[in-house]
Amino acid sequence: MLNLKYLAFAFCMFVITQTAYSQLGFSHEIGVVAGPVEFRSDFGSRNEVETNFGNSGFGVGIVHYINFTYRADCNCYTTDTYFNDHFKLRNEISYNKTNLDHHGEWVKPSHISVEADQLRAHKGVAENFDIGTQIEFFPLSIRDFQSFAYRIAPYVSLGVHYTSFNPKVSTTFANPNTNAIGDIYDQSNFYSYWFENYTPGVDTYPISEKGGSTWSTVASVGVRYKLTKLSDLMLDLRWQYYFNDWVDGLNHNWRDYNKNNDWLVWLNVGYIYYLN
Repeated sequence: MLNLKYLAFAFCMFVITQTAYSQLGFSHEIGVVAGPVEFRSDFGSRNEVETNFGNSGFGVGIVHYINFTYRADCNCYTTDTYFNDHFKLRNEISYNKTNLDHHGEWVKPSHISVEADQLRAHKGVAENFDIGTQIEFFPLSIRDFQSFAYRIAPYVSLGVHYTSFNPKVSTTFANPNTNAIGDIYDQSNFYSYWFENYTPGVDTYPISEKGGSTWSTVASVGVRYKLTKLSDLMLDLRWQYYFNDWVDGLNHNWRDYNKNNDWLVWLNVGYIYYLN
């Protein structure tokens, strides 16, 4: 519940910020985005195609833009400056979910062992709510794009998001020496090498369903296509890096294989409508 309280606080600050910008008279755009997510985590073998494409999910979001080129309070263009004509502020609330499995070398059918069976039985879910802001840079003139001088406008963006994560963990491994079948807090049900450097009561157990919150950095490259005077289509490829390694519910220290925090790639398409 604590992470949801933080998310609610972040949302309130978001609303206050947008109200302040509205008072300045800038125009606004709103839209929806959706598309496939590739979640890169401690599941699967690093940099293998099976992992990259096997652990794929879906994301959806609501986006809001502050457009500095036009003033809603007077239906007129703002002062023609480089910033006003090439930058937009993007605010977003989004959700993504990915079912996670182990893929790659260590779970191939040729591997016949208890460890391989433990990996095959281990599954997870990465479920995340996001709220954040990005600054988008358009190398071409936003004014010219809005007046149909051209229909395609590429952009790049960079920003920060606040994330509430709620991982799920499960296993179907049946340890013949215990009655704790599927118990995620019985380490004998999981890949033994993850516990090589684990001391109960001293180290953090490497598997957890505990939800939490973290910050993340977001970078994307995309393009807009002008549909009508008041609407655009958008294609956006995002990279998002979390400042936390528990987003997927797995954080092990075996042989330094777990070097990176969790991150994702999201390809989304969207529809944007100009409010004023």
